[in-house]
Amino acid sequence: MFGFLAKKNSPVQMVKDAYQKGLAYMEAGDPERARLWLCRADTIYSADDSTYEAVGEALTEDCSDRIGTLEEEPCLTNQLTAQVEEWAEELEESQLRLWGLMSMARLAQLGQKLSALPGCRALGQLEMAVQLILRSFTAPISGQEFGQLEALRDELYELSDAKDYWNGGEIAVPGSASFQVFDLNGMLVLLGLNAYLDSHLAYLVGEEEGAPGPQTDIIPCALLPDYYLRTREGDIAQLPAVQAELARIQEDFRFIHSRPELSDAAQRINDYLQLDLLA
Repeated sequence: MFGFLAKKNSPVQMVKDAYQKGLAYMEAGDPERARLWLCRADTIYSADDSTYEAVGEALTEDCSDRIGTLEEEPCLTNQLTAQVEEWAEELEESQLRLWGLMSMARLAQLGQKLSALPGCRALGQLEMAVQLILRSFTAPISGQEFGQLEALRDELYELSDAKDYWNGGEIAVPGSASFQVFDLNGMLVLLGLNAYLDSHLAYLVGEEEGAPGPQTDIIPCALLPDYYLRTREGDIAQLPAVQAELARIQEDFRFIHSRPELSDAAQRINDYLQLDLLA
């Protein structure tokens, strides 16, 4: 129905374009695609004070209100988030950390490809982070390695507000539409990765009291709903790639719930590090 945002446009025009697309999809009764575009508008105007002021309070407040309304819709991403939160109540913190690490591992190959785009170097460090975190479950990591995880945490947060993210590039996907780095906006992938790293770093230095424990935000991040909603028509829940990731999330929960040996969990994580989500 709608194409890409035109890269020649200013941030203000990009916000207005995305907002109007969101309204159109909302009026057409397509809450998932409405949320995609309204959240893109929100990300762009929230990243820069001058853009926020230029688009005006009426737009930003209405956009925010609409996003809040759409969060209550019975659509795939909302249902998945609720299901993950429900399952997480059955797990201990150590199990949650492993479950989240499995999702990070599945993003590593995609992150490596995206790291070639301007400003996206940090995304190529996900495999390094997964390996260090996995090792940290059984042995201390060095101060230098701890610093690498800290730096990645901070770079991911900075990228979430950067022009190279919301007006960044794209990579080719053989046999399908190109993947935009901004497609990570669905499920707030960058912030989910940042929160996971922040929590694990606090755990490693014993500063968890008063700090957030392991979060569930990262667990649905490899679903990549924005990519499929942007490039395909109809119900994305019927797409084989989406069904495969939903199955992986559920199977990972069952696996972790069974309290496997760490060596078995490590094997699964290392297998995921080789997975190309877009293949």
